[in-house]
Amino acid sequence: MTVSVRTAVAGGEAGGEVLRPHAEDAFADELKALAAADDRPRPIRWRLSPWAVATYLLGGTLPDGTVITPKYVGPRRLVEVAVTTLATDRALLLLGVPGTAKTWVSEHLAAAVSGDSTLLVQGTAGTPEEAVRYGWNYAQLLAHGPSRDALVPSPLMRAMSDGMTARVEELTRIPADVQDALITILSEKTLPVPELGQEVQAVRGFNLIATANDRDRGVNELSSALRRRFNTVVLPLPATPEAEVDIVSRRVDQIGRSLDLPAAPDGMVEIRRVVTVFRELRDGVTTDGRTKLKSPSGTLSTAEAISVVTNGLALAAHFGDGVLRPGDVAAGILGAVVRDPAADRVVWQEYLETVVRERDGWKDFYRACREVSA
Repeated sequence: MTVSVRTAVAGGEAGGEVLRPHAEDAFADELKALAAADDRPRPIRWRLSPWAVATYLLGGTLPDGTVITPKYVGPRRLVEVAVTTLATDRALLLLGVPGTAKTWVSEHLAAAVSGDSTLLVQGTAGTPEEAVRYGWNYAQLLAHGPSRDALVPSPLMRAMSDGMTARVEELTRIPADVQDALITILSEKTLPVPELGQEVQAVRGFNLIATANDRDRGVNELSSALRRRFNTVVLPLPATPEAEVDIVSRRVDQIGRSLDLPAAPDGMVEIRRVVTVFRELRDGVTTDGRTKLKSPSGTLSTAEAISVVTNGLALAAHFGDGVLRPGDVAAGILGAVVRDPAADRVVWQEYLETVVRERDGWKDFYRACREVSA
Protein backbone atom coordinates (compact mmCIF):
# COMPACT_ATOMS: atom_id res chain seq x y z
CA MET A 1 0.00 0.00 0.00
CA THR A 2 2.73 2.46 0.94
CA VAL A 3 4.65 1.95 -2.32
CA SER A 4 1.59 2.38 -4.52
CA VAL A 5 0.55 5.62 -2.79
CA ARG A 6 4.04 7.10 -3.05
CA THR A 7 4.26 6.12 -6.73
CA ALA A 8 0.90 7.67 -7.56
CA VAL A 9 1.67 10.96 -5.86
CA ALA A 10 5.24 11.21 -7.15
CA GLY A 11 4.80 10.13 -10.73
CA GLY A 12 1.13 10.40 -11.66
CA GLU A 13 -0.69 13.60 -10.82
CA ALA A 14 2.39 15.77 -10.43
CA GLY A 15 3.53 15.03 -13.95
CA GLY A 16 7.20 15.41 -13.12
CA GLU A 17 9.83 15.09 -10.46
CA VAL A 18 8.80 15.59 -6.85
CA LEU A 19 10.03 18.75 -5.17
CA ARG A 20 11.77 16.93 -2.34
CA PRO A 21 12.39 13.20 -2.81
CA HIS A 22 12.62 10.99 0.26
CA ALA A 23 16.18 10.25 1.34
CA GLU A 24 16.03 6.66 0.08
CA ASP A 25 15.05 7.96 -3.37
CA ALA A 26 17.35 11.00 -3.55
CA PHE A 27 20.41 8.97 -2.55
CA ALA A 28 19.41 5.60 -4.00
CA ASP A 29 22.67 5.25 -5.94
CA GLU A 30 24.77 5.80 -2.84
CA LEU A 31 22.72 3.33 -0.81
CA LYS A 32 23.01 0.75 -3.58
CA ALA A 33 26.78 1.21 -3.81
CA LEU A 34 27.14 0.92 -0.04
CA ALA A 35 25.06 -2.26 0.03
CA ALA A 36 27.22 -3.80 -2.72
CA ALA A 37 30.48 -2.94 -0.93
CA ASP A 38 29.23 -3.75 2.57
CA ASP A 39 30.63 -7.08 3.77
CA ARG A 40 30.16 -6.46 7.51
CA PRO A 41 27.53 -8.16 9.70
CA ARG A 42 24.06 -6.64 9.43
CA PRO A 43 21.41 -6.79 12.14
CA ILE A 44 18.29 -8.67 11.08
CA ARG A 45 16.25 -6.75 8.47
CA TRP A 46 18.81 -3.97 8.19
CA ARG A 47 19.68 -2.94 4.64
CA LEU A 48 23.24 -2.01 5.68
CA SER A 49 25.65 -2.79 8.48
CA PRO A 50 26.05 -0.20 11.27
CA TRP A 51 29.43 0.75 9.77
CA ALA A 52 27.84 1.39 6.36
CA VAL A 53 24.99 3.39 7.91
CA ALA A 54 27.51 5.65 9.65
CA THR A 55 29.47 6.00 6.39
CA TYR A 56 26.26 6.96 4.58
CA LEU A 57 25.64 9.77 7.08
CA LEU A 58 29.20 11.01 7.48
CA GLY A 59 30.47 10.43 3.95
CA GLY A 60 33.50 8.62 2.57
CA THR A 61 34.95 6.91 -0.48
CA LEU A 62 34.24 3.24 -1.20
CA PRO A 63 36.87 0.80 -2.57
CA ASP A 64 35.38 1.10 -6.07
CA GLY A 65 35.83 4.88 -5.99
CA THR A 66 32.19 5.76 -5.27
CA VAL A 67 32.01 8.96 -3.24
CA ILE A 68 29.43 9.00 -0.45
CA THR A 69 28.42 12.59 0.25
CA PRO A 70 28.16 13.67 3.91
CA LYS A 71 24.57 14.02 5.10
CA TYR A 72 25.60 15.25 8.55
CA VAL A 73 28.63 17.32 9.50
CA GLY A 74 29.38 16.78 13.17
CA PRO A 75 31.10 14.54 15.71
CA ARG A 76 31.52 11.03 14.36
CA ARG A 77 31.03 9.49 17.78
CA LEU A 78 27.52 10.92 18.07
CA VAL A 79 26.53 9.24 14.81
CA GLU A 80 28.11 5.95 15.89
CA VAL A 81 26.20 6.05 19.19
CA ALA A 82 22.93 6.80 17.38
CA VAL A 83 23.42 3.95 14.89
CA THR A 84 24.45 1.51 17.62
CA THR A 85 21.36 2.41 19.65
CA LEU A 86 19.11 1.36 16.77
CA ALA A 87 20.81 -2.05 16.78
CA THR A 88 19.73 -2.58 20.40
CA ASP A 89 16.31 -2.81 22.04
CA ARG A 90 16.36 0.86 23.10
CA ALA A 91 14.74 3.61 21.08
CA LEU A 92 16.69 6.69 19.99
CA LEU A 93 15.86 10.27 20.98
CA LEU A 94 17.62 13.02 19.01
CA LEU A 95 17.61 16.13 21.15
CA GLY A 96 18.82 19.64 20.38
CA VAL A 97 17.92 23.25 19.72
CA PRO A 98 15.99 24.05 16.53
CA GLY A 99 18.05 23.80 13.37
CA THR A 100 20.55 21.15 14.49
CA ALA A 101 19.47 18.67 11.77
CA LYS A 102 17.48 16.34 14.03
CA THR A 103 14.81 15.63 11.42
CA TRP A 104 17.44 15.37 8.68
CA VAL A 105 19.47 12.82 10.65
CA SER A 106 16.33 10.92 11.62
CA GLU A 107 15.22 10.60 8.00
CA HIS A 108 18.60 9.45 6.74
CA LEU A 109 19.02 6.93 9.55
CA ALA A 110 15.66 5.36 8.71
CA ALA A 111 16.48 5.36 4.99
CA ALA A 112 19.82 3.63 5.52
CA VAL A 113 18.59 1.11 8.09
CA SER A 114 15.19 0.17 6.63
CA GLY A 115 15.14 1.64 3.14
CA ASP A 116 11.98 3.57 4.05
CA SER A 117 11.86 6.87 5.92
CA THR A 118 8.11 7.42 5.50
CA LEU A 119 6.84 5.57 8.59
CA LEU A 120 6.41 8.91 10.33
CA VAL A 121 4.23 10.41 13.05
CA GLN A 122 4.36 14.21 13.10
CA GLY A 123 3.97 15.45 16.65
CA THR A 124 1.68 18.42 17.29
CA ALA A 125 -0.55 19.59 20.12
CA GLY A 126 -3.42 17.89 18.28
CA THR A 127 -1.78 14.52 17.59
CA PRO A 128 -4.36 11.86 18.61
CA GLU A 129 -3.60 8.50 20.18
CA GLU A 130 -4.72 6.82 16.95
CA ALA A 131 -1.66 8.27 15.21
CA VAL A 132 0.56 6.30 17.60
CA ARG A 133 -1.53 3.13 18.00
CA TYR A 134 -4.21 2.50 15.34
CA GLY A 135 -7.49 3.85 14.05
CA TRP A 136 -10.60 2.46 12.38
CA ASN A 137 -12.21 2.56 8.96
CA TYR A 138 -15.61 3.66 10.25
CA ALA A 139 -17.52 2.48 7.19
CA GLN A 140 -16.16 -1.05 7.75
CA LEU A 141 -16.61 -0.74 11.49
CA LEU A 142 -20.29 0.21 11.24
CA ALA A 143 -21.01 -2.39 8.57
CA HIS A 144 -19.18 -5.40 10.05
CA GLY A 145 -18.02 -4.48 13.54
CA PRO A 146 -14.43 -4.57 14.79
CA SER A 147 -12.19 -6.66 12.53
CA ARG A 148 -8.68 -6.66 11.13
CA ASP A 149 -10.08 -5.33 7.84
CA ALA A 150 -11.59 -2.34 9.65
CA LEU A 151 -8.39 -1.56 11.56
CA VAL A 152 -6.15 1.22 10.18
CA PRO A 153 -2.58 0.65 11.38
CA SER A 154 -0.46 3.58 12.47
CA PRO A 155 3.07 3.99 11.08
CA LEU A 156 4.38 2.50 14.34
CA MET A 157 2.15 -0.56 14.04
CA ARG A 158 3.32 -1.12 10.47
CA ALA A 159 6.93 -0.75 11.53
CA MET A 160 6.41 -3.27 14.34
CA SER A 161 4.82 -5.80 11.97
CA ASP A 162 7.50 -5.43 9.28
CA GLY A 163 10.60 -4.99 11.45
CA MET A 164 11.21 -1.43 10.22
CA THR A 165 12.33 1.87 11.70
CA ALA A 166 9.53 4.29 12.65
CA ARG A 167 9.94 8.00 13.32
CA VAL A 168 8.20 10.43 15.67
CA GLU A 169 8.90 14.11 15.06
CA GLU A 170 8.60 16.74 17.82
CA LEU A 171 7.84 14.22 20.56
CA THR A 172 7.52 16.87 23.28
CA ARG A 173 4.75 18.63 21.38
CA ILE A 174 2.52 15.56 21.62
CA PRO A 175 0.07 15.60 24.58
CA ALA A 176 1.33 13.67 27.60
CA ASP A 177 -1.45 11.06 27.51
CA VAL A 178 -0.64 10.29 23.86
CA GLN A 179 3.09 10.09 24.65
CA ASP A 180 2.31 7.43 27.25
CA ALA A 181 0.93 5.17 24.52
CA LEU A 182 4.56 4.64 23.52
CA ILE A 183 5.58 3.13 26.85
CA THR A 184 4.10 -0.33 26.21
CA ILE A 185 5.37 -0.30 22.63
CA LEU A 186 8.93 0.50 23.71
CA SER A 187 9.11 -1.61 26.87
CA GLU A 188 7.04 -4.69 25.97
CA LYS A 189 7.52 -4.42 22.19
CA THR A 190 3.83 -5.13 21.78
CA LEU A 191 0.72 -3.15 20.86
CA PRO A 192 -2.52 -4.51 22.35
CA VAL A 193 -5.73 -4.33 20.29
CA PRO A 194 -8.34 -4.97 23.00
CA GLU A 195 -11.27 -4.52 20.60
CA LEU A 196 -10.15 -7.68 18.80
CA GLY A 197 -8.67 -9.49 21.79
CA GLN A 198 -5.34 -9.49 19.92
CA GLU A 199 -1.96 -7.82 19.97
CA VAL A 200 0.72 -6.91 17.48
CA GLN A 201 4.19 -7.98 18.54
CA ALA A 202 7.23 -6.24 17.13
CA VAL A 203 9.45 -8.42 14.98
CA ARG A 204 13.22 -8.11 15.01
CA GLY A 205 14.44 -5.04 13.19
CA PHE A 206 11.82 -2.72 14.67
CA ASN A 207 12.94 0.42 16.42
CA LEU A 208 11.93 4.03 16.87
CA ILE A 209 13.67 7.36 16.31
CA ALA A 210 12.13 10.40 18.01
CA THR A 211 13.19 14.04 17.86
CA ALA A 212 12.62 16.84 20.37
CA ASN A 213 13.75 20.43 20.80
CA ASP A 214 15.60 21.66 23.87
CA ARG A 215 13.50 24.81 23.73
CA ASP A 216 10.27 22.82 24.03
CA ARG A 217 10.96 21.89 27.64
CA GLY A 218 7.83 22.49 29.64
CA VAL A 219 5.51 22.10 26.63
CA ASN A 220 4.77 18.43 27.23
CA GLU A 221 7.73 17.23 29.27
CA LEU A 222 8.55 13.54 28.83
CA SER A 223 7.69 11.41 31.82
CA SER A 224 10.60 9.65 33.52
CA ALA A 225 9.03 6.32 32.52
CA LEU A 226 9.06 7.25 28.85
CA ARG A 227 12.46 8.94 28.94
CA ARG A 228 14.00 5.72 30.32
CA ARG A 229 12.92 3.90 27.17
CA PHE A 230 15.13 6.13 25.04
CA ASN A 231 18.85 6.49 24.60
CA THR A 232 19.28 10.26 24.15
CA VAL A 233 21.79 11.75 21.72
CA VAL A 234 22.17 15.53 21.85
CA LEU A 235 22.96 17.07 18.47
CA PRO A 236 25.01 20.24 18.99
CA LEU A 237 25.23 23.38 16.92
CA PRO A 238 28.22 23.37 14.53
CA ALA A 239 31.37 23.71 16.61
CA THR A 240 33.28 26.04 14.28
CA PRO A 241 32.43 28.68 11.67
CA GLU A 242 34.14 26.54 9.02
CA ALA A 243 31.89 23.57 9.84
CA GLU A 244 28.76 25.72 9.66
CA VAL A 245 29.83 27.31 6.38
CA ASP A 246 30.40 23.80 4.99
CA ILE A 247 26.93 22.67 6.09
CA VAL A 248 25.21 25.75 4.67
CA SER A 249 27.06 25.63 1.33
CA ARG A 250 26.33 21.90 0.86
CA ARG A 251 22.62 22.22 1.60
CA VAL A 252 22.22 25.38 -0.46
CA ASP A 253 23.87 23.61 -3.39
CA GLN A 254 21.54 20.61 -3.01
CA ILE A 255 18.43 22.77 -2.71
CA GLY A 256 19.55 25.02 -5.55
CA ARG A 257 20.00 22.07 -7.90
CA SER A 258 16.56 20.71 -6.99
CA LEU A 259 15.03 24.11 -7.81
CA ASP A 260 17.11 24.54 -11.00
CA LEU A 261 18.79 27.64 -9.61
CA PRO A 262 22.12 28.55 -11.21
CA ALA A 263 25.19 28.18 -9.04
CA ALA A 264 26.36 31.46 -7.51
CA PRO A 265 30.02 31.87 -8.55
CA ASP A 266 30.90 34.11 -5.60
CA GLY A 267 28.38 32.78 -3.14
CA MET A 268 30.90 31.72 -0.50
CA VAL A 269 31.59 35.35 0.45
CA GLU A 270 27.97 35.98 1.38
CA ILE A 271 27.54 32.53 2.98
CA ARG A 272 30.46 33.32 5.31
CA ARG A 273 28.91 36.66 6.16
CA VAL A 274 25.51 35.15 6.95
CA VAL A 275 27.09 32.46 9.11
CA THR A 276 29.27 35.03 10.89
CA VAL A 277 26.29 37.28 11.67
CA PHE A 278 24.20 34.36 12.93
CA ARG A 279 26.99 32.92 15.10
CA GLU A 280 27.92 36.26 16.65
CA LEU A 281 24.34 37.21 17.52
CA ARG A 282 23.64 33.66 18.70
CA ASP A 283 26.74 33.56 20.93
CA GLY A 284 26.43 37.13 22.19
CA VAL A 285 30.02 38.01 21.29
CA THR A 286 31.98 38.87 18.15
CA THR A 287 34.26 36.31 16.55
CA ASP A 288 37.38 37.97 17.97
CA GLY A 289 35.88 37.96 21.47
CA ARG A 290 36.34 41.70 21.93
CA THR A 291 32.76 42.94 21.79
CA LYS A 292 29.83 41.67 23.84
CA LEU A 293 26.53 41.61 21.98
CA LYS A 294 22.86 41.35 22.84
CA SER A 295 21.17 38.26 21.41
CA PRO A 296 17.79 38.45 19.65
CA SER A 297 14.81 36.30 20.58
CA GLY A 298 15.11 33.95 17.58
CA THR A 299 17.29 30.85 17.39
CA LEU A 300 19.35 31.91 14.33
CA SER A 301 19.98 28.27 13.55
CA THR A 302 21.95 26.72 10.73
CA ALA A 303 18.65 25.80 9.07
CA GLU A 304 17.65 29.47 9.03
CA ALA A 305 21.01 30.42 7.53
CA ILE A 306 20.38 27.88 4.76
CA SER A 307 16.97 29.43 4.13
CA VAL A 308 18.39 32.97 3.99
CA VAL A 309 21.09 32.01 1.48
CA THR A 310 18.73 29.93 -0.67
CA ASN A 311 16.29 32.83 -0.88
CA GLY A 312 19.15 35.16 -1.73
CA LEU A 313 20.29 32.80 -4.47
CA ALA A 314 16.78 32.85 -5.95
CA LEU A 315 16.75 36.66 -5.87
CA ALA A 316 20.13 36.79 -7.60
CA ALA A 317 19.00 34.32 -10.26
CA HIS A 318 15.61 35.84 -11.06
CA PHE A 319 16.07 39.55 -10.35
CA GLY A 320 19.84 40.06 -10.52
CA ASP A 321 22.84 39.06 -12.57
CA GLY A 322 23.16 35.61 -11.04
CA VAL A 323 25.89 36.67 -8.61
CA LEU A 324 24.95 36.44 -4.92
CA ARG A 325 25.44 39.91 -3.44
CA PRO A 326 24.81 41.55 -0.02
CA GLY A 327 21.49 42.98 -1.20
CA ASP A 328 20.22 39.48 -1.94
CA VAL A 329 20.71 38.23 1.62
CA ALA A 330 20.10 41.41 3.63
CA ALA A 331 16.30 41.15 3.73
CA GLY A 332 16.46 37.49 4.70
CA ILE A 333 18.83 38.24 7.57
CA LEU A 334 16.58 41.03 8.80
CA GLY A 335 13.58 38.69 8.79
CA ALA A 336 15.50 35.99 10.67
CA VAL A 337 16.90 38.35 13.32
CA VAL A 338 13.96 40.67 13.96
CA ARG A 339 11.21 38.39 15.24
CA ASP A 340 10.13 40.78 18.00
CA PRO A 341 9.70 44.15 16.20
CA ALA A 342 10.46 46.14 19.33
CA ALA A 343 13.29 44.39 21.17
CA ASP A 344 14.98 42.60 18.26
CA ARG A 345 15.13 45.70 16.07
CA VAL A 346 17.15 47.47 18.75
CA VAL A 347 19.53 44.50 18.93
CA TRP A 348 19.93 44.48 15.15
CA GLN A 349 20.52 48.22 14.82
CA GLU A 350 23.12 48.16 17.59
CA TYR A 351 24.92 45.25 15.91
CA LEU A 352 24.91 47.03 12.54
CA GLU A 353 26.35 50.25 13.91
CA THR A 354 28.91 48.86 16.36
CA VAL A 355 30.12 45.76 14.50
CA VAL A 356 29.16 45.61 10.82
CA ARG A 357 29.84 49.28 10.10
CA GLU A 358 33.38 49.08 11.46
CA ARG A 359 34.36 45.75 9.91
CA ASP A 360 36.86 45.85 7.05
CA GLY A 361 35.43 44.72 3.72
CA TRP A 362 31.82 44.82 4.94
CA LYS A 363 30.81 48.31 3.73
CA ASP A 364 28.63 46.95 0.91
CA PHE A 365 26.94 44.56 3.33
CA TYR A 366 26.38 47.38 5.84
CA ARG A 367 24.75 49.58 3.19
CA ALA A 368 22.48 46.76 2.01
CA CYS A 369 21.37 45.99 5.57
CA ARG A 370 20.79 49.67 6.34
CA GLU A 371 18.65 50.00 3.21
CA VAL A 372 16.30 47.13 4.11
CA SER A 373 16.22 48.18 7.78
CA ALA A 374 15.17 51.73 7.06
